[in-house]
Amino acid sequence: MPKEFDFAWKIGKELPDAAVREAAARALGIKPDAVGQVKILRRSVDARQDILYRYRMQAFRAGETPEEYSVPPYQDVSGSRPVIIVGAGPAGMFAALKLLQRGLKPIILERGKDVERRKVDMARLSVQGTVDPDSNYCYGEGGAGAFSDGKLYTRSTKRGDVREVLHQLVVFGASEDILIDAHPHIGTDRLPEIVKNIRRCIEDHGGEYHFDSRVTDIEKLSDGSFRLSCGERFFEASKVILASGHSARDIYEIFARRGWALEAKGFAMGVRVEHPQWLINQIRYHGKYQSFMPTAEYSFVQQVDDRGVFSFCMCPGGILVPSSTQDGTVVLNGMSNAGRNSKWANAGVVVQIEPSDVGAPYSGPFALMDFQQDVERAMYRWARENGARHPLSAPAQRMKDFCRGIVSKDLPKTSYHPGAISAPLHELLPEHVSRRLRRAFPQVDRQMHGYYTNDALLLGVESRTSSPVRLPRDPETLEHLDLPGLYPCGEGAGYAGGIVSSALDGINCAEKC
Repeated sequence: MPKEFDFAWKIGKELPDAAVREAAARALGIKPDAVGQVKILRRSVDARQDILYRYRMQAFRAGETPEEYSVPPYQDVSGSRPVIIVGAGPAGMFAALKLLQRGLKPIILERGKDVERRKVDMARLSVQGTVDPDSNYCYGEGGAGAFSDGKLYTRSTKRGDVREVLHQLVVFGASEDILIDAHPHIGTDRLPEIVKNIRRCIEDHGGEYHFDSRVTDIEKLSDGSFRLSCGERFFEASKVILASGHSARDIYEIFARRGWALEAKGFAMGVRVEHPQWLINQIRYHGKYQSFMPTAEYSFVQQVDDRGVFSFCMCPGGILVPSSTQDGTVVLNGMSNAGRNSKWANAGVVVQIEPSDVGAPYSGPFALMDFQQDVERAMYRWARENGARHPLSAPAQRMKDFCRGIVSKDLPKTSYHPGAISAPLHELLPEHVSRRLRRAFPQVDRQMHGYYTNDALLLGVESRTSSPVRLPRDPETLEHLDLPGLYPCGEGAGYAGGIVSSALDGINCAEKC
């Protein structure tokens, strides 16, 4: 039987085969020359003292063969029963791949454009501030995850077998490093090609993609099937996977208009925090960082007044991007390329918000979504009224100034292309969000000395952490409570957060169809 063992080695030095085999032999209780293959299961960085890679390995005796994970084959589904998928983000794409494996035909309706045409609209968004409500950093092929850091770790291992997601990503072009890294990522520069490869696979096996196809209505027909309207076009199927993403308000409005169940759901809101990457490297590596080491990242969770304050979507060596999905709002997100080689590190630092945290005039299932939208509009309005040169300039403040309630006299350089404008961000944010952030930042410095600094820039607002609306579903069948045959799925339905958890939820829903 194989045995697992741990091994540590300095970053930047090649793994010593002899030492690894000796450790494997000790784990197996045999001589080194009787050791067969040694397989790396996991790799993580340990910077507590010496800068090490810590490996979790699996040792085999000579003649034993590791059991390798294999991706189930995709079937030709040209003439098979159709299943409509709304949304071509991670949940929708991986639902479609699972349908191919099951012999069912995915028909994907995506309101946005394919990933190549989508790039043009995002460039226009950054340069001109022109928001296409159907093609932006949230909408389009690949969803919000296609233009992000491409982080692939999740704490939601109970959702399913993470290997099913990671191994398929490798098949479609991701590095095999994602199979062993503790915090795997792909990178914004590589994700679009992987997304295109997934589409080619789906289409080559008989599935369909329909871009520029925003769903404007959903009807439940007398025979129990569904008709979805996309303007003047109609699509019918007995099963629908609704994977529309965390910002698709118009989908929720269809449910409200039809009288189908939906409910307010907690989410998180705060700021994007941008530090010089060299500073984060120095903090995390305790002053021992060298250029061959992985770019440093961080995460934290604080409790302030019975609410979580936590880092979100940390992008080492990344840049900030505008993520507005409608005119008159300012929303920020972060992304980074595979090399993580920009001068800046950014992360969302956000405060947990529950429905009970907002009062009048907010009520009903749209309470938190209306609250979210009002804050995004307030950021835009303040910047425009105070001389911002770009339509999507972000109100910003140095970190210590924010905590002290002082408007910054000047701002450090930022990776955010539309630019920043010095603002009383501590007043523009909702009071309960601002207050908790102002208490949290000095506390974080106790864990990461040097983090609390006026060299860090806070920009508002980071508000698209997850959906503020949930479409309730049966926990066993995964069907909407009012609509047998319709499967609310992924972030937009309120059941996932991130690429991997969304992909797993898509797989789970596809298995129920």
